[in-house]
Amino acid sequence: MPRLPGVKMSYYLGVDVGTASTRAALVSSDGTVIQFAVEPIEIQHPQPGFYEQSSDDIWRAVIKTVQEVMKCSGLVPSQVKGIGFDATCSMVALGADFEPVSCSTSGDSRYNIIMWMDHRAEKEAAMINSTKHGVLRYVGGSISLEMQPPKLLWLKKNLPDQWKKMAHLFDLPDFLTWRASGSLSRSVCSLVCKWGYEVQGPQLHGWSDDFLHTVGLEELIENDHSRIGSVVQYPGEPCGSGLSRQAACELGLLAGTPVGTSQVDAYAGGMACLACVPADVSILLPPVTSRLALICGTSTCHMVVSHDAVYVPGVWGPYHSAMIPGLWSNEGGQSATGKLIDFIVEGHAAFETAQSKAKEEGKHVFEYLNTLLETAAAQEGVPLSRLSKDLHVFPDFHGNRSPLADPSMRGMVCLQVCGLTLSSREEDLARLYLATVQGLAYGAKHIVDEMNSNGHDIQILYMCGGLRKNSLFVQTHADALDLPVILPDAEESVLLGAAILGARASGNFVHIQDAMLAMGGSGQVVKPQDSEKRYHEKKHSVYMKMLSDQKTYTSLMTE
Repeated sequence: MPRLPGVKMSYYLGVDVGTASTRAALVSSDGTVIQFAVEPIEIQHPQPGFYEQSSDDIWRAVIKTVQEVMKCSGLVPSQVKGIGFDATCSMVALGADFEPVSCSTSGDSRYNIIMWMDHRAEKEAAMINSTKHGVLRYVGGSISLEMQPPKLLWLKKNLPDQWKKMAHLFDLPDFLTWRASGSLSRSVCSLVCKWGYEVQGPQLHGWSDDFLHTVGLEELIENDHSRIGSVVQYPGEPCGSGLSRQAACELGLLAGTPVGTSQVDAYAGGMACLACVPADVSILLPPVTSRLALICGTSTCHMVVSHDAVYVPGVWGPYHSAMIPGLWSNEGGQSATGKLIDFIVEGHAAFETAQSKAKEEGKHVFEYLNTLLETAAAQEGVPLSRLSKDLHVFPDFHGNRSPLADPSMRGMVCLQVCGLTLSSREEDLARLYLATVQGLAYGAKHIVDEMNSNGHDIQILYMCGGLRKNSLFVQTHADALDLPVILPDAEESVLLGAAILGARASGNFVHIQDAMLAMGGSGQVVKPQDSEKRYHEKKHSVYMKMLSDQKTYTSLMTE
C-alpha cells in the first residue's frame, strides 16, 4: 500500500507466544515488518501426555523480545501507537495475589501452565461429551481434551489443594493482556474457542451456568464468573487504560500505550492471511467467506469465516466474532504437523547423515531432502510425487483433532509392496518424508471436504507459519486439494495479526477490518498442477482406507 504524501507513518508492536518460542515484531501502518526478535521458552514434559510451561518464563521472553526490537529498530517509545498479543490456547493458573499456582503433579509453582497440546484430560473430555450438553454444539459436537473445561476438571479432581488456590484462570493470550495492562478482561476469541463460552449471535452470549453445573465446575460461577472472566471484549478492543507503569518500565515503552484485546495465535494468523490480496491478477479472489487459512506450525489450524453459523461435525465452531467481529468462524485442525515431520525425519537412521550434509551445503535438512527427491525423480524419469507410490502414511500420531475428533487415533505407515528390506539410506528417509507430507495434505483435504459438504464453499487456500517456507509442503497441499495456495508476503502472518490488534486498539482504525485492509499486504500464488490431480485422488483413497482399517483393527482388538 503506497504511503500518502504528508501522512506520518505509525508503528505497532505484535507479540506472539508460540509453543516453543516468543516472538515480537514492529510493524508499520502499511503492514511492513521492520524489526523482528525471537526468544525460546521452556517446555516441561514430565510424563507422556503432560506438557507444562511457566508464565514467568514466558513474560521474561516477552520483555526480552520487545526490548530487542525497540533497540534494533531505532524507534523511540512514543512512535509505538499500540501493542497486540496472541498466543497458543494454553491455560494459566494464578492465585488471589496473582502469584503462579502449580498445574503440575510435582507441585512446582513455576509450572502454572497446562499447554494446549497436553492430553492428560482424556477421561474428563469423554465425561463432558457424554452429557451431550447444548454447549457442545459450538465445538463440532464434542469437546476436545485440548480445550479448557476438561483440563479444569482434571485439576479439580487430581490436584484439589492447588485447585482451591486458583483464583484467576486465563487463556494464555488473555494472561498476556492482563500482564501488560492490569485489565482482567477476556477475549471473546479465547472464551468461545476454548472455554465453552456461548455466543449465539451479536446479542446472545454469556457463560452457561447450566453447563458448568452439569460438568462439575459449578464453583466457577461464583462472583459473576470472576475466576474465568466477567468482562468479555472483541479482538482489538482496548484493554483497560493501556500499558501499566510496571509493564511499560519492563518493556521500555510508554505507560498508557494502547493494548488490544488478544486472539488465539491461529486466529491472529488467519485474520492477517485473509486480508492479503495477491499480486497475480490471473487469480480471481473469491469472497472472504470462501478463503481458508492454514496456520502451519507444530500443529495446523484450518480457519474459515462465514456470514451465518455453519455446523460441521468434528470441526470446532461455529464461533461468533472470534476472528473477525460480526462473522462466524470454524476451525479444523491437525494436532501434529511440523511436530510429526520432525519426529519422522529425526527418528530415521539416516537423519544424522542427512543433517550433516545439509549443513555442509548451507541448507535446512528439509531443503536437502527436497533436493534428494528432485534428483531421484529425475533419475527414475517420474514426477516427484510418484516416489511414494508404494509408501503411505496416515498422520494422526497425536490423535485426530478434525474431522473425527478422536484423540485415540494413531499414525500408520503402509508399504504397498512385497519383500520388505532393512534399507536405511538417505533416499529411504527422503521417500518416507515425502509420504508424511502427502499424508498431512490428505488430512487437510479430509477436513476441507467435510467443511464443504456441510455448507462452506472453499475455493482458495492461504498458508502461513513455519511450514510455508517448505516448497514441497506448499505444492503438495495445492496439488492434493486441487486449490491455489496464497503465500502472503508477510512471512510472519501471526505476528502481523497481533500488530493489527494493536493498531485497532490505537484508535487509528475505527474497525478491525479497516486495519486489516491497510496492513494485509500482497502475496504470491502457488497453483495446483493438473497432471497431479488423478495421482493424489488415488493416494487420498488409500488414506481413507487406512483410516477405515485402523477403526477395524481397533474394533477387532476390543471385542
